[in-house]
Amino acid sequence: MMNQYAKFLKSSLEAPWRLPVSSLNYLLTSESWRQDHNGYSHQGPGFINNLMTKKGHIYRIYLPPDANCLLSTTDHCLRSTNYINLMIAGKQPMPQWLSMEEALEHCRVGASVWPWAGTNDGEDPQIVLTGCGDNLTLEVMAAAQILREEVPSWRVRVVNVTDLMTLGIPQKYPHGLSEERFERLFPAGCPVIFNFHGYTAAIKQLLFERPRNERFDINGYREEGTTTTPFDMQVRNKTSRFHLVIQAAQKRAAQDPAVAARADELVRLSDRKLAEHRAYICANGEDPKEITGWRWSGR
Repeated sequence: MMNQYAKFLKSSLEAPWRLPVSSLNYLLTSESWRQDHNGYSHQGPGFINNLMTKKGHIYRIYLPPDANCLLSTTDHCLRSTNYINLMIAGKQPMPQWLSMEEALEHCRVGASVWPWAGTNDGEDPQIVLTGCGDNLTLEVMAAAQILREEVPSWRVRVVNVTDLMTLGIPQKYPHGLSEERFERLFPAGCPVIFNFHGYTAAIKQLLFERPRNERFDINGYREEGTTTTPFDMQVRNKTSRFHLVIQAAQKRAAQDPAVAARADELVRLSDRKLAEHRAYICANGEDPKEITGWRWSGR
C-alpha cells in the first residue's frame, strides 16, 4: 500500500491540474526494541529503509522522543497533504523530556540541541551525543548523565533528531538542513555518536553527501535479538548507555592524551556494568532496578 501510494503521489505532483490529496499517515508502534514476548521474529525496523527508496519530496519520517513531541507531530501530519508521513513511537511509558511549548519548537525545526542535557550548556562540544527514536534517546540521556557525574569537565552536547529528513541535503530532501545549520548542530571536527532507532544504513544514506561525515559513529539495530529484556536489546545491539560511554571515552582519549587514563577507567567501569547486567538477567529474567528505576536528574 505504501509503495503504491508513493508512486501515485510522485505522478500526481507532476500534473499541475491535480488538487492536493490526503497524506498517508502511518503510526508504527510495534518497535524492535520492546519485543518482550514475540522475540527475534518481530524485530526489524526495515520499514524506514523501504520508504527511503522513494522520492525524497514525498515522504517524511518522524521519531518523536516523547509524548508531547508525538502530539505535535500527529497534529502536523493530520493537517498535511501530498505526503507519506511515518511516525514511530512505542506503546510503553517513557520519560517526558520537553514541555509542550518546547516540543512544538523542537518539532518545528526537526533537530535541536538540548543544552540542559549536556555540560557547558552544550557549547563548544568535545563530544556530541545524538538520539533519534524514543528508546534510543533514553539511552543517550542516561549516558549523558553518567558523563556529567563521572567527568563533568568534559564538554558534552546532546542533540535530538525528531524529523529524520533534516539530516539529508536540501537538494534531495526539501526539509534537509542547510549546511550552515547542520554544522551548528554537528560542528566540523567534533566526534558525533549517533544512536538511531533503525538500521544504520538509513543514516548513512542521509549523511553520505554531507562534508566530513567521517565524524559520525552510527549505532542502530544490528539484527541482534531474541525474547529478552528491554535493556538487553540495547546491549545486544551496542546502543546501551554503557556502550555510548565507552565510545565517548575512546573519542576523548584520542582527542587528548591527558585524559586517556580517566577515559580508560570509564571503559573498565562500563564493561563491568555490562557484565553485571548479563549475570543479573540470566539469574532473574528481568532488568535490574538500576535500569528500570532510572530517572533523569540533570534538569
